[in-house]
Formats: sequence, structure tokens, C-alpha cells
Amino acid sequence: MARDTSPQCKQCRREAEKLFLKGERCLTDKCAVERRAYPPGEHGRGRIKQSEYLLQLREKQKARRYYQVLEKQFHHYYEVASRKQGITGENLLVLLEMRLDNVVYRLGFGASRRQARQLVRHSHFMVNGKKVDIPSYQMRPDDVVSVRANSKAVETVRAATDLTSSVAPWLLVDHDNLTGKILRAPTRDEIDTPVQEQLIVELYSK
Repeated sequence: MARDTSPQCKQCRREAEKLFLKGERCLTDKCAVERRAYPPGEHGRGRIKQSEYLLQLREKQKARRYYQVLEKQFHHYYEVASRKQGITGENLLVLLEMRLDNVVYRLGFGASRRQARQLVRHSHFMVNGKKVDIPSYQMRPDDVVSVRANSKAVETVRAATDLTSSVAPWLLVDHDNLTGKILRAPTRDEIDTPVQEQLIVELYSK
């Protein structure tokens, strides 16, 4: 399974914004963005010449890192989104939001998307009563997510739910029984991803 193994805190610092890649640590004063609010590297504190291309690239990289998706897969999502009816940028975000690993995270069953991805890969979750171990599995309205019976990750999942203050309105969750349901696809105003998706569309349209 291909995945990004670069330091997570450096990814947040590169984008100059919290991407909440390390769960609870991102909420404390140990967060790297709080301690060193400048890009990593030898020239991190130097002046960077802003350009239209750089702004577009940074938005794409931010979205890719936010959802923990590699470049080839992210570009595939863009191509699928561009073929669907509606606004391409919004379609792209909806596709990313409906990934199983993201849904697990949004339901509060994972402290971070990376943890949610690992739990899915290790077969701790079921979709509509069937084991699914593919993080990129596309969820649909009325799909039900549940923790697999006798899973050894129950305590880990319950610990993650303690960090969850609210759940997106397009989801329904029962933290006591560790189950969740997709009510419908999210709308753009219900997606709190800190990106300007139009810049991503402009980048790929060149």
C-alpha cells in the first residue's frame, strides 16, 4: 500500500496551517505550527516570491495532505470530478469526503485520518455488515459503518470518540454501539476543508 511517510508536522508547517494530521497532539501547545510558524528547511524563514502558480500548487498540496492522498490518486479524483455534473471543485471535495477512511475519521472513530486509514487497512471496520479493508472505498448514502465484532481496536476507537465534540450533519453516529450511517452526500458548506478548491481546478486545467 503506497502512503506518504514524510514527517506530518513538517507537512502542516509547509502549508502554514494546521491540517490535524496527528490527532490530539494538534490540539496542544506541542503542535509544530504553534511552536514554529514558518516553513521547514534551511530557507524556511526567507522571503518567498508569491505567484499565481505557487498559490494554486500550495492549495493542491494542502488538500492532498489533508486527506492523506498521493499525487496520482488525487489527480484521478480530479478527473472523475471533472466528468460529473456540477462544479468540479465541489465534486472533488465530495469524492474525498466520501472515502471510507475519511468517513471513519468524521464519525470520530479515529483520532486522525492516518489512524483511521490504519484501522480500516487492518480490517477493524465493516460496511453494511461486510468487512472492508480499502481506505479509498467510496461510501454511498444509507451505507452503515460499524466496528467489526471482537475487534481488538475497540478501546482505541472509544478513546478517539472522546476527542469528538460534534459530527458533520450528513452523518449519523452512535458512539455507544460504535456504528455510523451516511445520511447523504455532503454539501460544500458542510465541508470544513481549509482549501480553495477553485485554485486546484485552475492548476489542473492548465
